[in-house]
Amino acid sequence: MKSLSLTQPWATLVAIGAKKIETRSFQRNYRGPLAIHAAKGYGKGGARAHKELCGTEPFCSVLNAALERWYSERRDLRDMAEHPFMPFGAIVAVCDLVDCVRITGLPALIEHGRGHTPVGMWRLLPDEPELSFGDYSPGRCAWLLGNIRALPEPVPAKGALGLWDLDAATLAAVEGQL
Repeated sequence: MKSLSLTQPWATLVAIGAKKIETRSFQRNYRGPLAIHAAKGYGKGGARAHKELCGTEPFCSVLNAALERWYSERRDLRDMAEHPFMPFGAIVAVCDLVDCVRITGLPALIEHGRGHTPVGMWRLLPDEPELSFGDYSPGRCAWLLGNIRALPEPVPAKGALGLWDLDAATLAAVEGQL
């Protein structure tokens, strides 16, 4: 199974079904099952930027709603780095990469024409909060995710840049939870 590493909180946003489009600077021809890996590090800006982002809207509302629904608790999301709801260095969900399309035009539109969508079809960018969860600048690509399933327990994994293959032991642990 292919996997994609995302920094937090984006990996958790996919796992809870709030983020169904991953925006990247590149396209891939791959379509099919995709494991979502929460990277080991915080990414650009480090822990401070991560904590500030989790405390801003719409991140705070969306993550807190999921936290309340799943764990019957509410907390200051700037402290989420220490909470198991937002793990690091683990597979957190499995989904299907349905399509990968270029973002074009001003205002930016997602251009369909590859994969499962007929050539020449267009659609506007997503509504909030999804719009805040990605970079929809013209020239970037929208990776459309479907059939998202959060894992009951995160599966530790090393991760890598780009699309990468799960090793046999990690794949078995992921499949054991589906």
